[in-house]
Amino acid sequence: MSRGAAQPLLDADFLARLEQLEIISRKIHAARNKGERQSKRKGESAEFADYRNYVPGDDIRHVDWNIYARLDRLFLKLFLEEEELNVSILLDVSGSMDNGEPSKARYAKRVAAAVAYIGLCNYDRVNLYAYADSVVSTRSGLRSRRVLPQLLSFLEEAPVGGGSRFAAAARQFALRHTQKGVCLVVSDLLDKSGFLEGLPYLIGRQMDVYVLQVLSPQEMEPDLAGDLKLVDCEDGDVAEVTISKMLLDRYKSNLQAYCESIRDYCNRRGINYLLTSTTHPFEALVLTYLRARGLVR
Repeated sequence: MSRGAAQPLLDADFLARLEQLEIISRKIHAARNKGERQSKRKGESAEFADYRNYVPGDDIRHVDWNIYARLDRLFLKLFLEEEELNVSILLDVSGSMDNGEPSKARYAKRVAAAVAYIGLCNYDRVNLYAYADSVVSTRSGLRSRRVLPQLLSFLEEAPVGGGSRFAAAARQFALRHTQKGVCLVVSDLLDKSGFLEGLPYLIGRQMDVYVLQVLSPQEMEPDLAGDLKLVDCEDGDVAEVTISKMLLDRYKSNLQAYCESIRDYCNRRGINYLLTSTTHPFEALVLTYLRARGLVR
C-alpha cells in the first residue's frame, strides 16, 4: 500500500462538505440516458413542469382529465426530463506516481475519491479507470453514496507501479466507454511515450475533459547536487549526471516548457487543464480550484 495509507482518503467532515456540491457538464443536454439529474428540457419524469394544448398524435396518457372535466379542453401535462451524467476518472497509477513526498499517488487517489463521491451524491454514474501502461483495473457504473466503501476500497487497493502509456489506456477507455459526460484525468503526465497522443481519444467522445497534473515539490524544485546516478523508476533507464545550478535551471526551464505545451494544447481544444503540487491542500483544490474551473459547483 502506498505511503500515507494510514490517513483515510476522505474524512467525515470533508465528506459532509462534498455532499453540497455537484459535477456539471456543458454537454449534459446531449446525454442519451435518463437518470436522476433534472434538465430544463421537457420529458416524462415524475416532476410536473407545465401544460400545453393537446394535438392529435400526443400520448393521451399525459392528458390532464381533471382540467378537461372543468374546461372541456384537452391539455397535456409536461414534466422535467431527468438525465444521467456519466463521470469518468482516469487515474494514473504508474511507477512515477509513487515518487515524491507527499506521495503523488496518494494525493491523486484522494482527488479521485472526492470527485467520485460528489458524483455519487448526485446519482451520477461514476466510472473509475486505474491505468499504467494500459488500463489495469476498473470499477464502473457506481451510483449513490451507499457504494462509497466500494469506491474507497478500489482506490486504496489500486497498485502503483509499472510504465506509463496514457495513449494506450485512453484508447482502451474510449473503446469501452461510449457515453458522453465528464472525464477527469489525474496524472503527473510524465509519459515517455507521449501524453498528448492520448487526448484525441477522449476528445473524440465529445466529453467535457479535465486534466489535472500532479507533481511533487521535489520535481518542481529539486534539491540535488554533486555526481549522481539517476534511475528511471518505470523502465530502469540509467543516466549519470553532475548536478550544477546551470543544469537545475535548465531542468526547471524544460519542465515549465513541457507543462506550458500541455496547457496550450488543452486550451486550443477546449480541455480544462490544471497543475498542482502535492503540497497544495487537496481539500482546497477540490472546493476552490475545481469549482473555479467549472468541474463542480
